[in-house]
Amino acid sequence: MNISVYTESTPNPATMKFIVNKLLINGSVDYATRESAEASPFAKELYKFSFINGVFFASNFVTVTKTEGSEWGDIEPILKEFVKGAVESELKVQVVEQATDVDFEGTDTEIKIQQILNDYVRPAVEQDGGAISYRSFDAGVVTVELRGSCSGCPSSTITLKAGIENLLKRMVPEVTEVVSEAL
Repeated sequence: MNISVYTESTPNPATMKFIVNKLLINGSVDYATRESAEASPFAKELYKFSFINGVFFASNFVTVTKTEGSEWGDIEPILKEFVKGAVESELKVQVVEQATDVDFEGTDTEIKIQQILNDYVRPAVEQDGGAISYRSFDAGVVTVELRGSCSGCPSSTITLKAGIENLLKRMVPEVTEVVSEAL
């Protein structure tokens, strides 16, 4: 298979999405630090670049966060070439495959919330190079975790409140608020 790589900007100016024509991982995994990348040969190699500040994988893309002071114009071609080579040489995204979070658990309301997040929110967030995970539902408050380009993105608060919160309030009357942990 001839591997091709193309890039897409994300709403977060510090992150860029590198998309390949091959499935990299089922689900998603975030390596927000160099230390966390020990479990991933692919992420570990990316972190060898001094300008890398975050690595996130989902389906057929890797979202890379650059350090302050580095310019996409300088590093994008280097990273495209690296990602192409890594995929061609089948560098593993993770040593042990993690279970995908498709089995929903909890009360009927919690399952409904998880289903909406999975069906409506997850695809939109992945388009922007990020991921969302359901954490909990307590006293009307839904807690989610945003990862990848969404983590630290200036517009993620707007996405969270105007988009996700409004959607869930409309579809699940028990929801009063949506908050994010580790934003």
